[in-house]
This record gives sequence, structure tokens and C-alpha cells, in this order.
Amino acid sequence: MFLGRVIGTLVATTACEGMAGVPLLWVQPLGSDGEPKGQPFVCADGTRMAGPGETIYWEASREAALTLEPSFVPVDHAVVGIVDDRQIDAVPTRTGGR
Repeated sequence: MFLGRVIGTLVATTACEGMAGVPLLWVQPLGSDGEPKGQPFVCADGTRMAGPGETIYWEASREAALTLEPSFVPVDHAVVGIVDDRQIDAVPTRTGGR
């Protein structure tokens, strides 16, 4: 799973079978530090609950296609969860010794 932030919504004028009623979101991928990383892309919202400004988990490829019913809906990216809180622990550094 990867982190991203929802930066907008999209509307499809036509939808394939299995995509009816599934929100499409414009997502900015984030690095582990929470900063933007890469170009934004479209995600199908497998949770059907994410909205602009929220930090989400997303998947790509086959895992994304498995988030919707029926399985293997033709999507490249899908939201699989909404992040409630995030904690980044500092990496311990060696300050001396042997």
C-alpha cells in the first residue's frame, strides 16, 4: 500500500460494468515523509468514503482491480483505506561506542 492525498474529484460520463457509482478521485502520491512524490493520477475509490484533503492508502495494478465488485474491474489505481493518523518514528543513530 502507498500513501496519497486526495486533491480533487472527477466525473465519468460513461462507466463500464462494475464502475457505476464508484467515485473517481484525483490523488497526489506522497512519500513516507508526507511530501508530494511524483505526478497526480486518477484512483477509483474502493472505500466510497474518501474526499478532497484526506490522506489515503492506494494500490495499483491487480490489487487495485480486486477492490471493486465484480473482481477485475479495469482500473489502474484504487483507494483501499483512509488514514486516521500517522506517526513517523525517528531512525536511531549511533553516536559513538565501538
